[in-house]
Amino acid sequence: MSNPSNDVRRISSGGAYEDVIGYSRAVALPNGLVLVSGCTAADAGGPYDQTLKAFEVAFKALAEAGLGPENVVRTRMYLTHARDVEEVGRAHKQLFDTVRPAATMLIISGFVDPGMVVEVEVEAYGAVTA
Repeated sequence: MSNPSNDVRRISSGGAYEDVIGYSRAVALPNGLVLVSGCTAADAGGPYDQTLKAFEVAFKALAEAGLGPENVVRTRMYLTHARDVEEVGRAHKQLFDTVRPAATMLIISGFVDPGMVVEVEVEAYGAVTA
């Protein structure tokens, strides 16, 4: 009998906080579900650009599991300002207009890095690669 925890694949991006905090960029489960941790892009400019770059980070993690944007079934977007909803929504639509994942957008009080205005999480489902 196999140990279910041995079937879980943990994907690292090499980010500095992964070792400091103790997390993985993504976790691929044997049932095909891939959970991607919060992705940010403080150095990418305004909310639209930060959103595109943050999803790019998430897509890279998905690619390591053998999945792509078309496999995304859920997104979560955390914003520091309600004024950014349209720009973040525009970026989300650009990336997911044909995919149409379940999506949540929340306004929060802030991030660890004050230069961040958006953080995204992604869940995807498909035949993951080992």
